[in-house]
Amino acid sequence: MLSRVSKSALCVVLAACWTWMVWRSACAQAANTQTASSAAGFYRIAGMVVSKIDGHPLGRARVTLREARDPRKLESIITEDDGKFVFENVPAGKYSLTGAKRGYISASYDQHDQFSTAIVTGAGVETESLELKLAPNAVIWGKVLDEAGDPVRHAMVTLYNEDHQEGVDQIRVRGGTQTDDLGIYELPSLAPGKYFVSARATPWYAVHPPSSSGGQEKIAVDRSLDVAYPLTYYADVTDADSATPIPVKGGERLQVEIHLNPVPSLRLLFRVPGDTQHGFAVPVLEQPAFDAFTFVQAGGVNQVSPGVFEMTGIPAGQYDIRMRGQGTNLQINGIDLNKDGEQIDTTAAEPLCSLRVSVKIPGESAVPKGFSIGLRAKRRSLAGFHPLDEKGETEITDVPAGRYDVVVWGARKPYAIVRMTAEGAEVSGHSIILNAGASASASVSLVAGSVEVNGIATKAGKGFPGAMVVLVPRNPEGNRDLFRRDQSDLDGTFSLHNVVPGSYSVLAIENGWDLDWSQPAVIAAYARRGHALDVRDTGTVLNLTEQTTVQPK
Repeated sequence: MLSRVSKSALCVVLAACWTWMVWRSACAQAANTQTASSAAGFYRIAGMVVSKIDGHPLGRARVTLREARDPRKLESIITEDDGKFVFENVPAGKYSLTGAKRGYISASYDQHDQFSTAIVTGAGVETESLELKLAPNAVIWGKVLDEAGDPVRHAMVTLYNEDHQEGVDQIRVRGGTQTDDLGIYELPSLAPGKYFVSARATPWYAVHPPSSSGGQEKIAVDRSLDVAYPLTYYADVTDADSATPIPVKGGERLQVEIHLNPVPSLRLLFRVPGDTQHGFAVPVLEQPAFDAFTFVQAGGVNQVSPGVFEMTGIPAGQYDIRMRGQGTNLQINGIDLNKDGEQIDTTAAEPLCSLRVSVKIPGESAVPKGFSIGLRAKRRSLAGFHPLDEKGETEITDVPAGRYDVVVWGARKPYAIVRMTAEGAEVSGHSIILNAGASASASVSLVAGSVEVNGIATKAGKGFPGAMVVLVPRNPEGNRDLFRRDQSDLDGTFSLHNVVPGSYSVLAIENGWDLDWSQPAVIAAYARRGHALDVRDTGTVLNLTEQTTVQPK
């Protein structure tokens, strides 16, 4: 006869066996269901939405599954508290998977820049344990304070961030705001990245008296009041190259204070070209700010005599000087202004350039509406851009001398330059070199990117997801508009759209998203290990027969 202890143990064993049998039955049923669904051509896409910072599940997040070929076909669900999602009975195909949640940056699966990895069903690829990562919004906030530690009202705060989308690090203006009456500013909804912040303001007590003119004596002002705040970057430096980067991982609320310290302001005299009949050119100051320029607000600008302008309230620093007037457009670059009362002789100024552009698209009767032409330089994102008229022509004026990439955009499909000639300027690839004062004209022939190149990125003989795929033109120097990129999908497949006929190398790089891929010296080493590809205008789709081996970064 069994003891009470033995009976109890037996019950535990029997319960465990029953639980195991039920689990086995459930597994078998799920397997049969999955097998039946797969056999019928339907699959499951499932996984979990998690925080990109610490991996914790995100409940109440919206997950959207969208058909890659027809984005109008979509399905959305809301995750449970455990962050899990399941899409049942999904037909074989390729899909984008996107997550969104309040307080987080919306993102697609394994997203890098504007690229992501598509989910592929029906290809023997695991699609039921996906991890969709969302980065929480971050906020940079703080105060702008003066030399006494008091708040600076209505200071202009500018946010910059490091951008790598064009294959090279560029620091661009991301946005801006103004401080309130307490000197507080806030820059919300920031994605992970590297940021910089600057502030500009005018001391509330500053006075910038003009010099004596018109028979009147100069107004007597305490020199300590004739001051200005220089453009100041965090952490309290006036040189952009010395600015402290602010790394943002996501989810933080970072406090960044900027202290403005006054410096003696300068009174500058500019002798400018012109005459009393046609008027004189008015000087305007610009100051370098990372990979762009910022306009400098003077305390005052007065014409003290014919051809002589006085500018007050300017902090010492390095500036570019532009002079605009009737028939006169001049510029002086990189001049150090640091002496009060200094007279700037503008006879050394270089005249600005103008470029008249005529665009033709062989095989098309007219240039598409909304089409624009621009010039892109290293330290100036776009040095002028203009829409084309009905004849396909435009003129870009007030352009400083230098080398520019000619940029075309605005049409429904991308175009690239196949031939460019110029009068009054030098052409190198898709770049044009303008000498000071040039009045040049350029004739540009374009071709639409119409070929789709499909392939598969592999590693150790298997399709590799998430690789950066780059189509590199044979002559990359000056031909940035011919580059194409994509991210390999879950089965390793990729598609390079709107490719212009020509000679290329196609390559795939693991973890290559921060690589300077647009720089010829950098990409050349990878291109040698890619495979050559000649794209001919023989159809709209080119399927590569050779697999693209994924290279290590």
